[in-house]
Amino acid sequence: MQIIELLTPAYDVAWLPWAVQYFFLVGIAATAAITAAGCVLLGRRDGDAWRLLPAVVAVLAVTALAAPVSLLADLHQPARFWHFYAHFTPWSWMSLGAYLLPVFVLLALGFCLAWWLGRVGWLRVLAVLLLLSSVSILVYTGSEVMAIRSRPLWHTVFVPINFALTGWLAAIGAVLLVGRWLPGGMQALPVALIRRLGGLAVMLLVACALLWAALGLAAREPSFDAAVQLFERFPVWRFGLYGSLAAGAGITILLAAAPGVLARPGRSLMLAVAMLASAWMFRWILFMAVQGVPKYGAGLYLYRMPLGSDGLLGMLGVLGLCVALISVVTYVFWRFPSRLQGAAMPAGY
Repeated sequence: MQIIELLTPAYDVAWLPWAVQYFFLVGIAATAAITAAGCVLLGRRDGDAWRLLPAVVAVLAVTALAAPVSLLADLHQPARFWHFYAHFTPWSWMSLGAYLLPVFVLLALGFCLAWWLGRVGWLRVLAVLLLLSSVSILVYTGSEVMAIRSRPLWHTVFVPINFALTGWLAAIGAVLLVGRWLPGGMQALPVALIRRLGGLAVMLLVACALLWAALGLAAREPSFDAAVQLFERFPVWRFGLYGSLAAGAGITILLAAAPGVLARPGRSLMLAVAMLASAWMFRWILFMAVQGVPKYGAGLYLYRMPLGSDGLLGMLGVLGLCVALISVVTYVFWRFPSRLQGAAMPAGY
């Protein structure tokens, strides 16, 4: 008889919490950009869409600046950033993203500046370009994860779709959160429009989940089978499912309130936090929890979050960066209220 002992080596996870922060912020930025472009292209000066623009522009400016910082930190080595341009590989989504992301950031900041200056002509042109660039960001970020065929929970078209929809949900929550600190507060926000947008995002997410389940039951979606096995074998995954259902129900209940009730500071804050937390937790589960599922073998890999820059400290640093950027943006809005009014409702529109 021979005994063969197999030793499992210890190695670092491929995706660090920096990735969660990046995909969270860039998802908000891309969907906020689409929302802002839609307000400009489809809205009118005296309508709710233009009233929504100040808060959407503030969210877009903050996340478009903060997201690349998380990406650079997730690359681990400064040289990797330079290598994307020195050694272009068009078959790699990460390499393509090195070109798509700077274009998006420049267009997003250009759009914010054109809105601030009240240049409606430029604003419309930039809105079209920003819309196309935002779609490219959503495609590249989703495809970057979907391209990994070794994990069924990643290798599915529902990953980029859910990235986009949960990113939009978080963007709406960010608008509700940041808008309260802009001139006019909650009274200046078109809460009825925000309520409709949030309801649409929730309905699309529910439809996406039902389609995913239907394809899985028809044996057309391997990721559904992998998820069912996890839910059946591991209680922690069942708790995650129950938590997702509870969060969805809570968001739906809050959105069902009348606009006047939803505009109350406490209720709108609860809804904003729930939307942001749900989108962030989706990415945490997708990146960090899925990496804890062994490709071969039984059980789950245990992950202990580092307290340093690769873990808790890094996450707190990104949060601090976002708080600082929000403070700067809201100060500028309060410091120049006349400029804000002119940008929101430009003459001659």
